[in-house]
Amino acid sequence: MYQPRLILASQSPRRKDILSLMQLPFETLPVDTEETLNPALSIEENVTSIALRKAEAASRLAETSEQRAIILAADTVVAKGNRIYGKPAGFDEAFEMLKTLQNRSHRVYTGFVLLSGAKSHTECVTTTVEFEPMSDKEITRYLISEKPYDKAGSYGIQDPLMACHIKRIEGCYYNVVGLPLSRVCKALKAFL
Repeated sequence: MYQPRLILASQSPRRKDILSLMQLPFETLPVDTEETLNPALSIEENVTSIALRKAEAASRLAETSEQRAIILAADTVVAKGNRIYGKPAGFDEAFEMLKTLQNRSHRVYTGFVLLSGAKSHTECVTTTVEFEPMSDKEITRYLISEKPYDKAGSYGIQDPLMACHIKRIEGCYYNVVGLPLSRVCKALKAFL
């Protein structure tokens, strides 16, 4: 049976690990696109438009093959109220982010796009997360140990030290890691 190529347009090792749970062959095609947020758009519109730009860039690169490709791209941000937390610039910004995420729930938004020829699917998935309070010492230890500077909100829910501080999660766990796998699987069925 003819199987289209599944291409993950990402350099994130976490997204690659999550997608591999589907046990479908796929390849990765990292793309370098602008990830700037547009203040005129909602959080959902921002993450889905960034994911779409990634998917379109990967689609242009993948066009060299005769085999039909399905491109999967995603973008994740953390938000507390109206404040959006992307990837921190370094230790100080990461520390400040984690400090402000204490004692209140926050949301993790992942926008993802599936693109194959003229067919596309766009979706945004939201998960609510609440931390157990962390002391300054615990935040510093986590940042020095894990160096989560490539992660939205300055943390990885799957990181050993951070796992000790997750009080509550409402929604998809894998969404917080970077790819809402159950929603991707459901959407992908229409492409296969």
